[in-house]
Amino acid sequence: MLLPTLHFVQHTYNWIPSQAMEEIGAFLGLAPAEVMDTATFYEEYWLKPKGKYLLQVCRSLACEICDSRKLTDHLRKKLNIEVGQTTDDDRFTLIELECLGSCGTAPAMLCNEQLYEDLTVEQLDELIDKLPADPHDFKDPFLAGVESHGH
Repeated sequence: MLLPTLHFVQHTYNWIPSQAMEEIGAFLGLAPAEVMDTATFYEEYWLKPKGKYLLQVCRSLACEICDSRKLTDHLRKKLNIEVGQTTDDDRFTLIELECLGSCGTAPAMLCNEQLYEDLTVEQLDELIDKLPADPHDFKDPFLAGVESHGH
């Protein structure tokens, strides 16, 4: 029950506050340290707030061969953040993932839950520039000039 509960809290709040971990532990009859150990073990749990847009660049071997590093470096410079950081306006968080399962269409990136494949720096700029202030306003996954496929 712990993992689904952590996922629920994260989905609700976009991260898992320490107070929530204490309450989860009390509810499930676990020590807060057990909840913290589990939450810190898995990379998919966020223990600090993240940006409205989570940019997840794949760094698998296939994506590396297809120059995903160029995408990550471009985002680092464009957003003025390092991997694992969030922009000052809390709009973007940049991370790298081990594999998105899109090796045949590398390089690939997730923007929140939307997958972008065969991504170029130019398409990446177009995507970032067209994202609305509120991710809930992002209704059209097929932006002009950006190859995207639902995940």
